[in-house]
Parts: sequence; structure tokens; C-alpha cells
Amino acid sequence: MMGVLGQRWITELGWIQSGVLEVVRNLGLAIELGLVLALTYAVLVAIGERRTLWMVQGFIILMVAATISQRLGLTVLGFVLEKIVLGSAIAVAINLQSEIRRFLEQLGRGNIAALFQSSRPNLAGANSVTEEIVEAIKQLSQNRTGALMVLETSEPIDERDFSVPGVRLNAEISRELLQTIFQTSTLLHDGAIWIRASRILSAGVILPLSERTASRQLGTRHRAAMGVTERIENCICIVVSEETGSISLAERGVLNRPLTSSKLKELLEERFSNSADREVVTPNLRSLGRQVRTQIGGAISRLLRLTSSASSNKK
Repeated sequence: MMGVLGQRWITELGWIQSGVLEVVRNLGLAIELGLVLALTYAVLVAIGERRTLWMVQGFIILMVAATISQRLGLTVLGFVLEKIVLGSAIAVAINLQSEIRRFLEQLGRGNIAALFQSSRPNLAGANSVTEEIVEAIKQLSQNRTGALMVLETSEPIDERDFSVPGVRLNAEISRELLQTIFQTSTLLHDGAIWIRASRILSAGVILPLSERTASRQLGTRHRAAMGVTERIENCICIVVSEETGSISLAERGVLNRPLTSSKLKELLEERFSNSADREVVTPNLRSLGRQVRTQIGGAISRLLRLTSSASSNKK
């Protein structure tokens, strides 16, 4: 009798142990999935702009497809997808240099909370700043005084992306200061100024020139505006031609010219206001995060209930 009871006890203990192991495995899977989703969320928040967001989402889909194919034992498909993912990773790294640099810097500093927060200079939030810039450009254009301004649009620019970082100013923006800097009698007029939010960080900045074939009508300032926006995606560049006084706006290596001062103001407000894309992306990501947490919690509860009911049925 004692032998039968002992054997039954050992059997039930084995069932309980297997149930606990199953729960632990499921919990580990849920934690792993949560960490992957958290990392994906941090990357999407770091990107923030919809045009780049689609590229990152496509890369994530490729990684998921490669993982699923490996799990299902589809060797050839998994091999092909793995190589495509590798090539895509290199392409993404090249296109998102500044975002990846910021991500790694925050991770290295241990500032985990900053990974889930998007930052954007609030230039157009203070309309006076935009007006100061536009009024200065208008006067420079009327006087045919050449000017070149680099404005950050999202993440901070690394000064190493410039050919020469220039002279540090860290001054509040005003139309008088902007016009004074670009007067030919000053030592800093022959470079660009670097603007972040409502402050002029540096003047006399030397920018990399574009290697594209451009019109002969375009001078060094225009080629520099194209060059810096080709290299740095999170900025725009305003140019005033010294010969004609025409106003141009460069973005992603493309010149929009000629512009009126009112059109320039409209474009600046559009670039620096809280764009619809960013407003849509961030709430959707937050909503997705809440849904994922709810689904994971529900899945864990169901697994625990199933495990307990299975143990009861075996008894």
C-alpha cells in the first residue's frame, strides 16, 4: 500500500514539476517578447519621422520573417532572409547614423528613460523666433548680403559632421544679430551659422560641399547647403544668394528656390511645428504598448489557469 502511495506521490510530483517548468518557459517567452517589443518601441521613438519609420518597420518585418522561417526549419528561405536582413542592417545603419549614435549614447550613459522619449527642438513653438529668422533673411535678401543658416529639425547635430565646427556663440536669436554676423566686414560672415531651437550655437561653420552636378548659377553657399543636408537628414539649410539676393531652402540635398519671405515663413512653420506624422506615430506606439502589456498579462493568466486545471485533471 505504501509503495503504491509513494509511486502515486512521485507521479503527481512529476506532473507538478512539469507544470511549473512549462509556466517558467512561458514566462521566459513572455519576458523575451516584452523586451523585444520594448527595444522596438525605443527604436521607433528614436526615429520618430514617418518617412524613415516605414524603412525601419520593413526591416523589423524581415527579421521576424527570418526568425519564423528558422523556427519552422525552412533552411533555404531562412538562409536567404538572413542575408537580406544583413544587407538591410547595413543600409539602415548608413541612413540612420545620427539616430543610432543617440541611441547608443543614451544606452551607454545608462539613461534608459531617454530611449523612450522623443526630442524635437521647439523652434516654431515660439513664433517670435521664426519671425526673427524670416525678417533677418528678408533684409539680407533685399541688401543682397550672402547668408547660410543650418537649422536642426529633430535630433541634435554632431559637430563632427561639419568640415569646420566654427566659433561657439550660444547666443539668443535676434534679427539684428543674424544680420550683423553676415555683414562682409565681420570675420564670421564667410561661413554658416548653426541654429538649435532658439539659440545660435556657432558661426563661421564650414560645411561639406555637395558632390552632385549642380547648375552653374549655384555658388558655393548653395552647394554647401546641398552637401550638409545630404549628409545630415535632421536639418534644413537657408541660403541667401550674394549675387541675386534670392532665397533658397535646402532639405535632404534638394534646393527649393527661389522663395519669397512669406513662403519661407510658411515652410519653417511647417518643418518645426509638431507635425501630424509625429503626433500620429507616438500615440499609436503608446497605444500599441498598452495593448501588448494587456495581451501579455492575459496570456500569462490563461497559461497559469490552464496549468492548474491540467494538474487538477491529472489528479
